[in-house]
Amino acid sequence: MMPVFKPIRPLRRFILRLPAGGVFLGLVFFALSLTPSLIPRHFLIQGVLSGCVFAAGYGIGVFLEWLWNFMGLRPPSRRWIRYAQWTMIGAGAAFAFVCLWLSTGWQNSIRAVMDMPSVESNQPIYVVAIAIVPALILIALGTLIVSGVRLVSGWLRLLIPPRVALVGGIVIVTIVTNITVNGVLGRWAFAAADRFYANLDTLAGAYEEQPDDPLRSGSAASLVDWSTIGLDARIYVQSGPTAAEIEEITGKPAIDPLRVYVGLRSAGTVEERARLALDEMLRVGAFERKILVLIMPVGTGWVQPPAIDTLEFLHGGDVASVALQYSYLTSSLSLVSEPDVGVEAARSLFDIVYAYWNELPPDDRPELYLHGLSLGAYSSQASINLFNLLSNPIEGALWVGPPFASQIWRDVTGARNPLSPAWLPQVGNGSIVRYANQFAGLKADGRTWGPLRLFYLQYGSDPVVFFDPGMIYRRPAWLAGRRAPDVSPELTWYPVVTFLQVTFDLLIAQAAPVGYGHVYAPQHYLRAWIEVTEPEGWTQAELDALTNRLTRTGTYRDIVGGWFRDPAMASARPDQ
Repeated sequence: MMPVFKPIRPLRRFILRLPAGGVFLGLVFFALSLTPSLIPRHFLIQGVLSGCVFAAGYGIGVFLEWLWNFMGLRPPSRRWIRYAQWTMIGAGAAFAFVCLWLSTGWQNSIRAVMDMPSVESNQPIYVVAIAIVPALILIALGTLIVSGVRLVSGWLRLLIPPRVALVGGIVIVTIVTNITVNGVLGRWAFAAADRFYANLDTLAGAYEEQPDDPLRSGSAASLVDWSTIGLDARIYVQSGPTAAEIEEITGKPAIDPLRVYVGLRSAGTVEERARLALDEMLRVGAFERKILVLIMPVGTGWVQPPAIDTLEFLHGGDVASVALQYSYLTSSLSLVSEPDVGVEAARSLFDIVYAYWNELPPDDRPELYLHGLSLGAYSSQASINLFNLLSNPIEGALWVGPPFASQIWRDVTGARNPLSPAWLPQVGNGSIVRYANQFAGLKADGRTWGPLRLFYLQYGSDPVVFFDPGMIYRRPAWLAGRRAPDVSPELTWYPVVTFLQVTFDLLIAQAAPVGYGHVYAPQHYLRAWIEVTEPEGWTQAELDALTNRLTRTGTYRDIVGGWFRDPAMASARPDQ
């Protein structure tokens, strides 16, 4: 019988050499990573997430073991250590096994609130196999850093006391790692990404034909050179409903909407691009329309089609909109590497347009609105100084999916009425700021607007909005009390784990179905614009009919035409 047990001995010795605290906490973190968060996860994403979370737990456990020994807290005997090791590792493995078995139901709890079909299995074996790879990579990197600290502190120990040398080693390795990762590798990576997306922006639309309509940006009559705006801009300029299409859908007289776009290559500086945008607006007669909207696109320059199409339907095409590109990078990369670039562009555009608009007679100028989605909302909010607008305010703004870093959004949400939830705040009497999601806030409730209307559209399941760095150590406000209807009732906050889960949710925010996560539906844009602009000449029955037509599957694509007009496809753009 001895040969049968011989292979067990090396495995037993290997397990006993492992840091029991690290393995135990790693397994606990791994198990908790299988619980639901905001966005349903494919088993491939779940595996990568679980591996990263295991590595985080392992690192914390190893640190706690080291701290225990560093403080001189010794266990009573070697036998006690061995029993504790087996107990901790066994308990952690059992807990992980149980959570793997429950993981399918947890993921289906997210799918249920998003009206998605259930999955039969979350593929636990694949999850474990995939998780091993990122876990080993991250643990190896952590081990390398710890080895660096030991090496440097060993050198310093020749000159200074051991504990001072340890602190010095930690500080030196931290500084070197930060400079290497952020200062060298980070800058190189962002520069390479910027070049890639700039080339993509140039080449992707190279075969698009120049517009014939002289009122379109990039046409022969335009002040904006067609070759200086990329694919995203060309989609925005050349698409959208015509007057005939608007009349066919609404049964009301209409005119062709005006759309102005200035690309990042259209002028040398942001001030010159803003001036070019104003000149182009004057050329096409943008200030002669009823509605004028200043749009800040998402990172690559993309303008979400339903955001502007729905407004043009509501107002019979009597709408002029202008968008100013400020980056080639996707929103996530731009927010990390150059967050102030979009803010600078938004301020330049707003300042120059507002200055001209402010000089026009109040009865002979358009209603001025701001709009932005995601990073565009972040930049658009920062473009205005409310104190400067008190004497002559604009009409309002529609900000959709505002990122968690948006300062105005954070301040206003923090000032909400105490009894209102963080995911649907009520601020004062609702005369200046209102919030809405797909379940509430998009229907008239009798409240009266003041002279300035600021409207936030945000889904409770949108991680771009509700990510909070503080989740690493505290429960987020949106999980306190009653939670949003599109958030799983099984979602529970755990320190560190929930932070990493929602971090991954940020990366897959657009994998949610239309109307959830960071994928905003056409009918919700329509209802939001109704609330903000209060269009004239519509009965409630007509507005409901238009909303229902946009809500039905496939109808929006049929109305406006083109693959990029399908909300499901539009949301699949490589950005936001």
